[in-house]
Amino acid sequence: MKHVDLNSDLGEGAGHDAALMPLITSANIACGAHAGNLETMIEAVELAARQHVRIGAHPGYFDLQTFGREERAIAPREAGNLVLMQIEQLYEVAGARLRHVKLHGALYNQVSRDVALADAVVADLVRLWPDLILFALSGSPLARIASARGLRVAEEVFADRTYQADGTLTPRSQPDAMITDEDAMVAQVLMMVQRGMVRSVQGTEIPITPDTVCLHGDSDRSIRFATRLRQELAGAGITVKAFSA
Repeated sequence: MKHVDLNSDLGEGAGHDAALMPLITSANIACGAHAGNLETMIEAVELAARQHVRIGAHPGYFDLQTFGREERAIAPREAGNLVLMQIEQLYEVAGARLRHVKLHGALYNQVSRDVALADAVVADLVRLWPDLILFALSGSPLARIASARGLRVAEEVFADRTYQADGTLTPRSQPDAMITDEDAMVAQVLMMVQRGMVRSVQGTEIPITPDTVCLHGDSDRSIRFATRLRQELAGAGITVKAFSA
């Protein structure tokens, strides 16, 4: 029987965290850079623990103005330090319950495609956090480098993002970056999980590894969609289970 992890970003001030938490299996908790603070981290960790949801650090750029979604020039060493600093922040709250790390926004995209940045981040994780699972864009250089260095990797796919023919996500600056139709999102997830393929905006089908599906939690319809997706997955005989279980 096929199974898949469902992850979402929490601790970012969204009032529906409590309603979304029972619908996911892994929570990515903002560590105070692009969003969140000590109070929201504590609340999100406690809520996840009560719902038996796996806890992960969600490091991004220090950028409250654009929610960490604006790319910037960054040196490999600086990228590694940025990730380590924010993992430490959440570890102070979550302790041994911390299971994974997933980068956020622009930092996620840059480290996913830039080999030098990926090398630096992975080297630091191997050195200081070798037991953390890395959630990485499926098929990306980051996923390949991390696996080669011995980290456990959950290859991530997206329910509401479109893909380019090379397997990268369509940049948010482009009008077709987001999928807004609920039926289309469900169809994309089922295709990825059942067939290991996704259709690019250019019309080609590309192979993909759906270890974990990202459900963005910062929209009004996220809870409704997560509820429906759970039902559709169950109807297709697909079990929802934490990757780290």
